[in-house]
Amino acid sequence: MTSFHGKYYYTLDQKGRIIIPAPLRDIISKKYNDSKLYITNAAFDKCLHIYPLDEWNRLEEKIRSMPKMEEAVKYFLRRVVASAMECDMDKQGRILIPYEHRQDAGISTEVVIVGQLDKIEIWDKTLWSSVTDPQKVDAKAYESVLAGYGL
Repeated sequence: MTSFHGKYYYTLDQKGRIIIPAPLRDIISKKYNDSKLYITNAAFDKCLHIYPLDEWNRLEEKIRSMPKMEEAVKYFLRRVVASAMECDMDKQGRILIPYEHRQDAGISTEVVIVGQLDKIEIWDKTLWSSVTDPQKVDAKAYESVLAGYGL
């Protein structure tokens, strides 16, 4: 099955728009029929998530079945769902990243666009480097956990 993957470096234009990389646009077009996109804050990372409508709807269905009085669910609703905005891709394959979203994610001008199977992440280039540096994580612990999943 076709999914989002890859890492792409781009620069925001003066209006706060980025170009969705061609391989990711192709998936949006073919798998999701050029559907609407939703941009939102990530729950725990300082980045943004972009979901095609079908994936956003799947996420909403999961959330609807969860107890709304659970503190973790309330946090997720407040952080992710409340920040979700529908966004359109223009004919050049660009989307506008709203100012508030850029502020929340610490995005300046240079970004990394990352395919994450069912969604796309947008990171400030400096933040991306800090969270993907093997020397800044507990590599042995991560290796052990991932080996438990067969990776």
